[in-house]
Amino acid sequence: MVNKQTTPQYLDDAFREECEKMVETFIQKHKDYGKDNILDNGELGILFRTNDKLRRLQNLLTAGKDPENESLADNWQDIAVYAVIALLLRSGKFKKLVINPKA
Repeated sequence: MVNKQTTPQYLDDAFREECEKMVETFIQKHKDYGKDNILDNGELGILFRTNDKLRRLQNLLTAGKDPENESLADNWQDIAVYAVIALLLRSGKFKKLVINPKA
């Protein structure tokens, strides 16, 4: 596990740190949303949600605006989490497994 008190020395440590943030985001949002919002529309629903995030980024970056709500980093993180959810959905794990109750 990467020590969050220090700046990573290596790119793979920094990558791992970002992945750990994604896990935390996934757990928090999954507890609020549950599975049905994904299972109801499958991969196509994930594609639409990801497209919304991409369009928001495109709008903010091309206009040079600062976001009023969630940060650009939050948007990128959401896109990455959606990508992992899509992989879990394709493999059947998203439907079959549950969040660890200790999370």
